[in-house]
Amino acid sequence: MTAAVKGRSAMALYSNDRSIHSHRVRFVVAEKSINVDIINVADNESAAADLAELNPYNEAPTLVDRDLLLHDASVINEYLDERYPHPPLMPVDPVSRARLRLVHHWVLRDWFPLAEEIENSTGRKAEKAKQQLKESIIAANDLFKQADFLISDELSLVDCTLAPLFWRLPVYGIDLGKGGSSVQAYVQRLFSRPSFKTSLTRAEREMVLDLV
Repeated sequence: MTAAVKGRSAMALYSNDRSIHSHRVRFVVAEKSINVDIINVADNESAAADLAELNPYNEAPTLVDRDLLLHDASVINEYLDERYPHPPLMPVDPVSRARLRLVHHWVLRDWFPLAEEIENSTGRKAEKAKQQLKESIIAANDLFKQADFLISDELSLVDCTLAPLFWRLPVYGIDLGKGGSSVQAYVQRLFSRPSFKTSLTRAEREMVLDLV
């Protein structure tokens, strides 16, 4: 056990207030109304030092739950969903769970690397990633017609991953237009949830407001 963990009794989430992956976890925390101490490492040198000690990759999000230390947003969210089962964020039956996990894998493998490319690159590289992400999301438009949420009638961990990505599309300079009409209707259902509004940091609100 590291010194940063010793003596901590409450659950703590080391988060970055602009990180898309930290946002994924904050959405789950808000949806389940979990009592957790959210520590923003972006403006806290002491917390940043603790994170460097806790996580071998020195990355947020990192979750500390007594003696348990977790990193990677997917791992953290699955743990939170199992530890706090209400409301459930994955189906009970194995077939539906497998289908959602496969879609989740696709989103994380195909869309998130493009988002990271946009955030971390400039010039032609960023523009190419923007175009690829836009075209890929529009190509999936019909998938968002099937139910209120992504291939599910209930909010799932996949939606908790997609919402932070879609929140950032205006910041990336991506407008889906008419070709993404079903995606945009889905997005509004997500953004209108009280839990999503709670999950937003001031920095995340301002990044969109600054474009208005």
